[in-house]
This record gives sequence, structure tokens and C-alpha cells, in this order.
Amino acid sequence: MDLLLLDINPIAFHLGPISVRWYGLLIVSGIILAYIVGQREAVKRGLPEDFLADLLLWAVPISIICARIYYVTMRWDYYSENPGKIIEIWNGGIAIHGALIGAFLTGYIFTRRRNISFLRVADIAAPSILIGQIIGRWGNFMNQEAYGGPVSREFLEQLMLPDWIINQMYIEELGTYVHPTFLYESIWNFIGLIILLVLRKVNLNRGEIFFSYLIWYSIGRFFIEGMRTDSLYLVGDLRSAQVVSIIGIVVGLGAIIYRRIKVKPAVKYLDNK
Repeated sequence: MDLLLLDINPIAFHLGPISVRWYGLLIVSGIILAYIVGQREAVKRGLPEDFLADLLLWAVPISIICARIYYVTMRWDYYSENPGKIIEIWNGGIAIHGALIGAFLTGYIFTRRRNISFLRVADIAAPSILIGQIIGRWGNFMNQEAYGGPVSREFLEQLMLPDWIINQMYIEELGTYVHPTFLYESIWNFIGLIILLVLRKVNLNRGEIFFSYLIWYSIGRFFIEGMRTDSLYLVGDLRSAQVVSIIGIVVGLGAIIYRRIKVKPAVKYLDNK
């Protein structure tokens, strides 16, 4: 099949009456790959072999629920009048920031119960989180969602994108091509993944890989969110993702500075304790 003429269907296949979408398959693939990479590092860093799998059994469903709660909360004007649609997650409507908040809270409680440092686990998991985000954004591509404002085809061609991406960026109901913001964020996160993997070798203080993830992702998300046309808003033109991103940058930088000053002697990433 000629990829240049590929007509991308968001539905991968059917199982009887059930439609299996590429979005779901990519999310699951991202979780699996993230687990494989994280598990290898977790065992290398001295965590129990079943620790990460046990954590994911809690973190994945809770993250999905929190992603939905976040989305519904930000669009409460609609859902308050249509409460029956709150549980219709299969019709779309989840937010990555809600998922991250759910994952971080789950991880914190889980590590406390296991008497293991949360920051130790967070440092190990940070690159895996980015892997999941990198792959997950391609689910948005398959659904033709999470895109930016209108652009010309010539603009997309100047980015040296293949035709199968450019064609998918033509939104028929808008009658125009749009910014592939899903791609911008996926590339930004891929660069962040490389940086975090390098930082592992630097042997930073415990927590600094995780806080670096928080800063890096938040910076990219802040600017990319400003290009999107489907943002969730807090009040007026105040985009919730940009507010959360600013909080993430401040928390990340503040935590690194505070811990550098106050936590002595500093435990390093490569310290298996």
C-alpha cells in the first residue's frame, strides 16, 4: 500500500460489536514499553522484581479515573447538565495532567506503604513516563485531535513531514490544515527522554531526574498548549494546562534548589538504598 495515499482510520479492528481504536492500542503499547524500560532499570537499581508491576496495577486504572475527573471538572458547565455522560469515557475526554496527578499520588502512597523512597522510584520511572507520553500522542494523531490552529500545506511541507502526516493534518470539518501539535509534543518529549537518560549517567542527587522531567515537560507543554484549539480553560482565556505547567516548573526548580541546600548528605541516583 502506498503510504502517501493512506487513509487513516481511527478504528484498528472490530471484535464483534466492539470497535478497537488505534488510540487505545497506542496507549497500551506505550504502557507496556514504559514498563519494560522501567523494570529493567528498577531491578538494576535494587528494587524488588515485582515492585513496578504491583505499582502499575494500581497506578494505571487510578490514572485513567483521575484523567477523566480532571476533564469533567474542567468542563463542568456541560457535564453538570448532562450527568449521564460523565462515565462515557469511550466517547473521549481524558486529560494527561489528571493522569499524571493520579499516577504521582498513587506512587507516593504505594512507596510509603512499601517503605521505599518515592523520589527513588520517581527518578527511575521518569524516562518511562516520557516514553508513554511520546507514544500516546500518536493516538491523538490517529483521532485527528489535539491539533493547533490553521496553517497552509506549504508550511507543513517546509517541516519536511511525510505526506501521510500532512494529509492527516487536514481537518475536513474546518476545511484547512492545522499545526501538528501532537507531533511537536512527541518530539519535545523524545528530546527530554534522551536528556533524562544522559542525566542518569551524571549521577545527580536523588529526585533531580524526576524534577528535571517535571520542568522539561512543563516548559514544552506550556508553549505547545498555547497553539492548541481544544484547550480546557479555568476562567476566561486562562488555559488550565498552562497554569499546571507553570506550577510544575516552579515546583521542579524549587525542589531542586531546596534539596540542594537543605538535604545533606545528599543521596545520589546510583545509590541503591
